[in-house]
Amino acid sequence: MLKILVLSELFYPHGSGGELATYLYVEHLRQAGVNVIVVTNRFAGEPEVSKSKNLIVYRLPLFNKTIGVKYSILRRFDVLTSSFMKTLMKWADMVYVPKFWYSAIPFAKFCKKPVVVHLHSYQPACPLSTLFDLSKNKICRNYHKPFCSLKCITMNAKKKNSITKEFLGSIALNSTVRYYIGSFVMLSDCIICVSKAQAKLITEHLPSISGKLHVIYNPLPVVENFDGMNGDFGYFGGPSALKGFNVLCKALRKVNPKITIHFTKMVQAPLELTDKLTKLGIATHNRLSVEAYNNLYRRVQVVVVPSIWPEPLPFTVSEALLSKRLVIASSIGGIPEQTEGLEGAFMFEPGNYEQLADQIANVRDLSEEVKADLGFKNKKGFLKKFDNEKAIRNFMNMLEKFIR
Repeated sequence: MLKILVLSELFYPHGSGGELATYLYVEHLRQAGVNVIVVTNRFAGEPEVSKSKNLIVYRLPLFNKTIGVKYSILRRFDVLTSSFMKTLMKWADMVYVPKFWYSAIPFAKFCKKPVVVHLHSYQPACPLSTLFDLSKNKICRNYHKPFCSLKCITMNAKKKNSITKEFLGSIALNSTVRYYIGSFVMLSDCIICVSKAQAKLITEHLPSISGKLHVIYNPLPVVENFDGMNGDFGYFGGPSALKGFNVLCKALRKVNPKITIHFTKMVQAPLELTDKLTKLGIATHNRLSVEAYNNLYRRVQVVVVPSIWPEPLPFTVSEALLSKRLVIASSIGGIPEQTEGLEGAFMFEPGNYEQLADQIANVRDLSEEVKADLGFKNKKGFLKKFDNEKAIRNFMNMLEKFIR
């Protein structure tokens, strides 16, 4: 029976889309009879070990907080050289690295184990993981320079309100670690991207990686049956410039009459900003429990995804389409691969708030019958394009291909 060691510094429910994808793959693997061991960080209140059928999750004290995780995990050579890890390496048929634990790759190769790396962002081509230059407000085309733009790094930190000692240290790391991360990743046997757009951008920056690159779409998320909706709009990106927060706010100022729209993940936003949004008729929400999120989602009929960075394959879009929602999204990254050919998906040029305002007004003015029909067609069309069984089969075949 196949045995896979998963080294993931964060594991669902921690993290974001990449961690959710890893969790979905792990679930499918164990249900298929594959033995899986996951090594991840331990947070307060969590058990050191969790066991279920064909799955063991070991939680170790790898770091104290999630800020700077990608550098914290890279330097944990003490864990990688421990007798515990050596035992796991000996047990495994393959090592799977789904996020930033790239320093584990040379150790796995030293143990003569095949390694599969899964890229859910733009590492290793970009230390900031986005391949978007905020200083120029466009996709990074920094092909031949070995270091990231200092202006871009600084602007990213300012957007996150993180001009701290940690930030000053990260400038040096972002400017130097890029080369070493790329070298580690190139030691792997297989590199998986989640969309054609992501693979294209990465190979433009790292042509040497193309021979090992494969595209496999993420497994589909499990969604609730959200039929009870009342025509509200929803934006789930928080106050993030990269997620298009500023673009959406500009668009909403042009939309008249106003719409009812919900902004989530606003926990990082200053009070004065949320007050301004409330005056514009925007309902703001902090981080929500699963139940609260589901209750809110039942009120949302249109999901807005105004990202300005090339998101590889956002789960927000997949969840909306599977939930029979209409989608208004920027045409960037892997989003067009998700929405192409769907009648209830309305696209606009990234960053163009006037186009976004027009699309919001157009969708607002559709009849309820038309909105419901388009939502139904979205789900039907999306499932024709994204076959979950095929994605899992391709993933399994890829793993088995590299096991000697």
